[in-house]
Amino acid sequence: MKGLRYIPLLMAAICGCGSPSGSRAEATSPAAQAPEQAAAVTAARPASAFDADSAMTFLRRQVAAGPRVPGSAAHKATGDYLSAELRRLGADTVIEQHVEVTAWNGDRLPLRNILGRFAPESRGKRILLVAHWDSRPWADEEPSEKLRQKPIEGANDGASGVAVLLEIARQLGLERASEPVDILLIDGEDYGAPEGKGGDETTWCLGTQAWILSGMPYDFATQPRYAILLDMVGGRDARFHREVISDYMAPEVVDMAWNRAKRLGLGDRFVNERGGTVVDDHLFLNRAGIPAIDIIESANPSTASFNPTWHTHDDTADNIDPDTIKAVGTLIQSIVYDR
Repeated sequence: MKGLRYIPLLMAAICGCGSPSGSRAEATSPAAQAPEQAAAVTAARPASAFDADSAMTFLRRQVAAGPRVPGSAAHKATGDYLSAELRRLGADTVIEQHVEVTAWNGDRLPLRNILGRFAPESRGKRILLVAHWDSRPWADEEPSEKLRQKPIEGANDGASGVAVLLEIARQLGLERASEPVDILLIDGEDYGAPEGKGGDETTWCLGTQAWILSGMPYDFATQPRYAILLDMVGGRDARFHREVISDYMAPEVVDMAWNRAKRLGLGDRFVNERGGTVVDDHLFLNRAGIPAIDIIESANPSTASFNPTWHTHDDTADNIDPDTIKAVGTLIQSIVYDR
């Protein structure tokens, strides 16, 4: 996912979601502390806590198909599974966008964006939950040069966020939230230009760019109140800092999420300081007018950036931390049910 890019909107070097132009996400300075809010978080509506074991089952099912590179058999099989699973779990409507795009290297990619909608007719305070389901076609951070051209499993980089959202969908199928929820499983995030290939930020997040151009089912009155993107949310002992673009473009949403995490007892996982600047799907959602934040590990102590498995063949289910999945899922479930 990611690499340093220059984006005039921010007048800063930006660490991209798929490629590194410095190699990895740029670890930055401490952020201002978000103000405490007096209101306590009420108990989530579902009778049970977020089920990390169920989420891990969703994760392993994706990884078992093989690398989800657009155009591959594993990609098609996984897309079929995700679409059917959202229906099975209780989404009222599942909308698919099929589009062919051209990647930075000339590859023609068949992309499939999958939107599961809960209470689609509601005019309530809709939120949009997002994760990408494709995986990186090259292991460009792999130490072994012989292995760099082989696709990765993408257990953390892709499957982890989708797994959390499928478990949220399962909960919503059992008991609806008081306000509507959309779950967007986005394609083509991780096909961006590797370091040194000359691509800009638009080589990443191809599915989100296509969805914004011709796939969003919203008008001004029904546009989501905000969006939360989950990306690389399963790393061992992961800590989630306030990602810089999120903090710049949707600070109120970051404040809401990080303050809630603290009140849920998750302040050690959700560090109220700035981490890296990441080009990811949330950048394009913000540009489209939907306030969006990225929950992503971007200040790992051993790399000053992403998880050490990023874009390597170590990005496997064996290196996923169920406790990290549970922490992220607990926060998202609380937000969904207690807005």
